[in-house]
Amino acid sequence: MKKFFLAPLALMAALALGGCGKDNDSKSAKLQIRMTDAPGDFRAVNLDLRQIEVHLKDEGNPDGWQNLPFTAQTINILEYVNGKSALLVDTDFEPGDIKEIRLVLGPNNTVTTRTGTFALKTPSGQTSGVKLKLQNVNLKERETYQLLLDFDVAKSIVERGNGSDRYLLKPVIRVVAQDLNGMLRGVASPSAALPQVLAIRQSITVPDTFSTQADASGSFQLMSLPAGTYTVKLFPTTTAPQGQGAYKEATRTGVTVTNEATTDLGTIAVQ
Repeated sequence: MKKFFLAPLALMAALALGGCGKDNDSKSAKLQIRMTDAPGDFRAVNLDLRQIEVHLKDEGNPDGWQNLPFTAQTINILEYVNGKSALLVDTDFEPGDIKEIRLVLGPNNTVTTRTGTFALKTPSGQTSGVKLKLQNVNLKERETYQLLLDFDVAKSIVERGNGSDRYLLKPVIRVVAQDLNGMLRGVASPSAALPQVLAIRQSITVPDTFSTQADASGSFQLMSLPAGTYTVKLFPTTTAPQGQGAYKEATRTGVTVTNEATTDLGTIAVQ
């Protein structure tokens, strides 16, 4: 039997699927699903996650959906940044192809900003759940697959006025095969600058951007990055104390990310 693993979001919300190992004791597969998040300018983003399903047959076949063992819960995705992820599903699964994943949300989604906590309204077209299409996901016997759901907060929350429906939730989630991707890390100095970190992949026709935010120690980490050449930019989000030099943006160009490896940028000065 195979095991399928689903893990939660990080500040840059994402979904990863990976072949992680062998299990010689059975013919099932293991499936794991994790969630992580990409940062936005919010203090909390709470998702009322009720159910997780996978589609095992052709996209047009409604009978192909199957519920995964998952306990309904509220997840603050801003708690999962800099390589942290939340494990949502860890289960044995029959070998075969998985076409889609569907996340079913309840009505109690909220966002907290500097001015208060607000309801996150979901478009009517997403009442049946948020569907994520998968490509070339084939669960094989005695292997573990890990799907990482990378939730992009900044792109997923739309502000549209000052009324009760001020914020709209339109989830933007990236699906990543964790075992086929690289990692980028570094340290911002001084740490009090709390910079937002952007990694922009330049080695493709249309640049792709990934983001996170340095923690209180100045450390940052971006995981599940496609291999390629990146420009990394740091944007301080705080103001330097009086009497000190101003915080400033910093840029590193020509940063190479390779599959199954970690690129360490070392310490980057932002003052």
